[in-house]
Amino acid sequence: MSGVHARLLAADVGLLQRLDREVAWAEAELAEILPRTPARVLTTIPRVAVVRASNYGGAVGDVTRFRNAAQIYRLSGLVPRLYESAGKKRAGTHISREGKVELREAIIDLGKALRQGHPDFARYAAELLSRGKHNGVVRCALGQRANRVAFAMMRDQQPFDPARW
Repeated sequence: MSGVHARLLAADVGLLQRLDREVAWAEAELAEILPRTPARVLTTIPRVAVVRASNYGGAVGDVTRFRNAAQIYRLSGLVPRLYESAGKKRAGTHISREGKVELREAIIDLGKALRQGHPDFARYAAELLSRGKHNGVVRCALGQRANRVAFAMMRDQQPFDPARW
């Protein structure tokens, strides 16, 4: 390896180490703040730790401003797009993407966590895939279920109960 390559590699390693320290610092800050928020109960969900819970809690904000989980889901932009023309309405095949990107990502990430950590969510995903649904559709469906669970947990301040969900 030439001297230039060695210096570039050393610089990259140094940058990665610095980024690792910054990520660890940010996670420690979130771990300190999260227990003082309604999103703290989300850490009782399997495979949901401080970062995932903080992402969802921060994107939702004050959960009491929503009557139900469907309002949060609509705010995320994961709902189907609706086409209207000449007085005719037809449901779209794509999500609207009109909403908060952070919330959309947090909902999808919660669905991913529950798919990996809860057998019922994994079975539901397998069922959708066996029916020929694409991965994007499966992620949205799991996200919608995860959003309902997370909303109820934050609203009621009740820990995750695998038998209930």
